[in-house]
Amino acid sequence: MAKRSERLEIEGHDIALTNLDKVLYPASRFTKGQMIDYYAQVARYMLPHLKDRPITLKRYPDGVGREFFYEKNAPRFTPPWVERFSVSRHRHAGTIQYILINDLPTLIWVANLASLELHPFLHRVPNTSVPTEIVFDFDPGEGADILTCAQVAMLVREVLSELNLQSFVKVSGSKGLQVYVPLNGDLGYDVVKPFAKTLAELMEERHPDLVVSKMPKSLRGGKVLIDWSQNSESKTTVAVYSLRAKSDQPYVSLPLSWSELASAARAKDAQSLFFSPQVVLKRLKKVGDLFAPVETLEQNLPPRVLHALQQSSPLETYRRKRNFSKTSEPPPVLAEGNRAAGERRFVIQKHAARSLHYDFRLEMAGVLKSWAVPKGPPLSPETKRLAMPTEDHPLDYLSFEGIIPKEQYGGGTVMVWDIGTYELIEGDFRKGYLKFRLSGRKLKGEWVLRRSHEDGERPKWYLIKADSKASRLSKASENRSALSGRTMEQIAAKPEREWQSNR
Repeated sequence: MAKRSERLEIEGHDIALTNLDKVLYPASRFTKGQMIDYYAQVARYMLPHLKDRPITLKRYPDGVGREFFYEKNAPRFTPPWVERFSVSRHRHAGTIQYILINDLPTLIWVANLASLELHPFLHRVPNTSVPTEIVFDFDPGEGADILTCAQVAMLVREVLSELNLQSFVKVSGSKGLQVYVPLNGDLGYDVVKPFAKTLAELMEERHPDLVVSKMPKSLRGGKVLIDWSQNSESKTTVAVYSLRAKSDQPYVSLPLSWSELASAARAKDAQSLFFSPQVVLKRLKKVGDLFAPVETLEQNLPPRVLHALQQSSPLETYRRKRNFSKTSEPPPVLAEGNRAAGERRFVIQKHAARSLHYDFRLEMAGVLKSWAVPKGPPLSPETKRLAMPTEDHPLDYLSFEGIIPKEQYGGGTVMVWDIGTYELIEGDFRKGYLKFRLSGRKLKGEWVLRRSHEDGERPKWYLIKADSKASRLSKASENRSALSGRTMEQIAAKPEREWQSNR
């Protein structure tokens, strides 16, 4: 079969389109050329929903049913005119250059890569910690289907309406649904995700025979999972108007009116909730973009709900003490899940605030448990050092090094004095005793953190060397960053932020 190719000039950009006759969906003989043509025609409706959102591409070079891969990093051959946004990962993992599909040429270019599915984040750059909406993903277990999802989605809509929140529904183009709650405000993932989880758990409590909020597939038989975990800085959701590659037929993730969903549920007509590209394009000309309000409608969580969520967040104290429009410290984003004990990380930061001290931080339960150690970690078992507990910090603080403005809480210079992993040998934070083994770039060995029983407004802890005496550091090692090799003076001379996120 001939592999037809063309060159097009779109908005001043020359784009080569290749293998246009390749069949991507075998059942309907839907070709790559037809796929590109669909994205070209749907662009006017789709682009507003993609604007400034980093994108993960799901590429199927040989069509559905064959090998595919997710592509986050812009390929090396990406044209210079394609907009990108760099997101720093863990310090050893570099950065990801995400593509931003902000115009028609970029959409056509990524389509030509056989990117059947487009998966944007819920945030827009550069505000990567602030989702513009909440999304609930309804995934049917064995014995349930898209009509069961419709039933659950309408129950969720009722609860959201009780909270004076408008919601919008779309079919996923596969076996489930998604419900979106526009926000377009300043709520972070650290508030939005707990809200979504709480609502999912409430629905499970009210409808235990129909809903599950926990992830194991073994719990989903005959039920619908309300996947609240999509509301995370690291998660993407299939874009509205994206094709799906879940079957041999090209179906589209398409918005519906709530009345249409209810009608399909009453008629028990599951097939009416699957839409081909041709039907989608005709429908859009008739009814327009039913998801347009998702990008513009401003809503907030009810004050009582917002207050409860903020008070329950382990990072609320951290948030309250800082103005993130002025400080370059990482925003208060809770981490995904928990690491295994042997993989937990620690950091010791030398901190020249009102007085010089060392901040000792251990990764626990998705945050950094923190203590201020005025005289630094002890190197001898004969020495114990006062360690005053401070507020929990986000995991991104592991590699924070730079300047906190003087008018901000903790204003001064911060150096990553030591960093590495630790192993918990025994103990429990809640019981006030931790024994652990550090494997840092400077410190190696065992230490103990013990809470004192002394009276006082603030509990006192002590940091104690537990095993043999540690080797004394050289003057050069003592005075330089374990990350950048810089001195405190060199860090202070470069005021722009120097932290990387640790996702």
